[in-house]
Amino acid sequence: MSASAASSRPASPRLAGTGTLTRLALRRDRVLLPVWAVTLSLTVAGVASAFESLYATPADRAGVARSTNANASVRALYGPVFGDSTGGLVAWRMAVLGGVLAGIMSLVIAVRHTREEEETGRQELLSAAVVGRRAPLTAALLTALAANGLVAVLVTAGLALAGLPAGGAAALGLAVAGTGLCFAGVAAVTAQLTDTARAARGLAGATVGLAFLLRAAGDAASAGASSPLVWVSPVGWAEQTRAFAGERWWVLALPYAAAGLAAAAAFALAGRRDIGAGLLAGRPGAATAPRYLTGATGLAWRLQRGTLLGWTVGFAVAGTVFGSLIEGAAGLVGDNEGTREIIERMGGREGLADSLLAALTGLLGMVAALYAVGCVLRLRAEETSGRAEPVLAGATGRTRWAAGHLAFAGLGTAVVLLAGGLGMGLAYGVSAGDVGGRLPPVLGAALAQSPAAWVLASVAVLLFGALPRWAVAAWGLAGGCLAIGWLGPALRLPGWVMDLSPFGHLPRLPGAAFSAGPFFWLLGLAAVLTAVGLAAFRRRDMG
Repeated sequence: MSASAASSRPASPRLAGTGTLTRLALRRDRVLLPVWAVTLSLTVAGVASAFESLYATPADRAGVARSTNANASVRALYGPVFGDSTGGLVAWRMAVLGGVLAGIMSLVIAVRHTREEEETGRQELLSAAVVGRRAPLTAALLTALAANGLVAVLVTAGLALAGLPAGGAAALGLAVAGTGLCFAGVAAVTAQLTDTARAARGLAGATVGLAFLLRAAGDAASAGASSPLVWVSPVGWAEQTRAFAGERWWVLALPYAAAGLAAAAAFALAGRRDIGAGLLAGRPGAATAPRYLTGATGLAWRLQRGTLLGWTVGFAVAGTVFGSLIEGAAGLVGDNEGTREIIERMGGREGLADSLLAALTGLLGMVAALYAVGCVLRLRAEETSGRAEPVLAGATGRTRWAAGHLAFAGLGTAVVLLAGGLGMGLAYGVSAGDVGGRLPPVLGAALAQSPAAWVLASVAVLLFGALPRWAVAAWGLAGGCLAIGWLGPALRLPGWVMDLSPFGHLPRLPGAAFSAGPFFWLLGLAAVLTAVGLAAFRRRDMG
């Protein structure tokens, strides 16, 4: 075709190719989306079944509602209870948590099929064909819509099959899905503002965290969720739907309208930039590179330092919030043996305060494992983006290059746990009037979670080295261990299921007796898996 003929060819419509790109996105996420949606819906249904047995009588359920609504710290964590039926308790426990999980799923989808495609160069190749300017963004949002629609259907069906009222089940399913769509729109906007997928996910994730904090502050300030802070948070809208407690159907208009407005803003911004560029210009580097960038470890520090700082600050804040809950725990639990049993299954039988501390430090450890896995998978991101090959083309060996990032997976995990334990120990010590006596055991309990997190990081190393296409499955393993540890006691999972998580083999500090055996076994397992993964990485082709 001549140049004149090519130039005279009419431009493709802005949405041309949307259907093809949507099918491609759904095919790429054919495992991720169903697993996420099914896991979330099964969690909601499992909580309903557990609450049905734990709080079998109206008096038990009314007691939980009264004690929860009277405790500002617990309202900040979970929100108030609007109805003392089984469904009302399920909505209390899962409206906020389900909305946050759906939001994380949605922002991952939105960034994965927009900014990440541009960063890797695949979008430029696709755009050379008959693909409209708005088609990639539209396909990403349609994929997020399909994922959240599946979540809504499965949550509604699961609760209805559990015998709960269909109206409340639908309200909760639509509220969770609406929250997810709202954050999908936010992620679509951040994908236009930034020039890297990492930054887009970071901004969108920070928005989810801010929404949760606003909701928490509002619920702590008012027993009936009447604070304006709740109403400015998309997470707060999910609880304000009041599923199973006289549903407020009109509240559902808020997240869906916000999602539409965010999508419209993303489309407007997409037309103002070039492919691969972000509206927020990246900061230019120094004219001369610092000396530490001459080595692989220095390069890893430059790439990982922002993530480490963010996680450290987040853990310090979370630890402080958790520590402030301990003193009010006895009033929350009261004489309810079911709740006491759950806490003891999570943290041991060494007293309620020690059991709660063990459970909460265990939660910090399981979340820290996500950080460790992310540090390891940064190796895969550097490899697939093509940035690793120029580094490895010189004198830097593969093991040395990988070791810089693995150092962050190891030492960085200990740092974030140290920050979380320090915040929790100080808050607990201040509330109890004994900082010197309470801080050291809590700090030790937090740091004791490191070996289990390192085991999950070593699994990521093994997948990266031996099965690089399946390296992303390490996220699923870490998330599965988090679900087992946090929800398993409430769902009364059998012991062999709880033992699938490396965290299930740690002593439940600070109350339990210390035993060095589990730590040596976990450290040895982590070392072996890491060594095997690095050996496999040295023998395989790059990319």
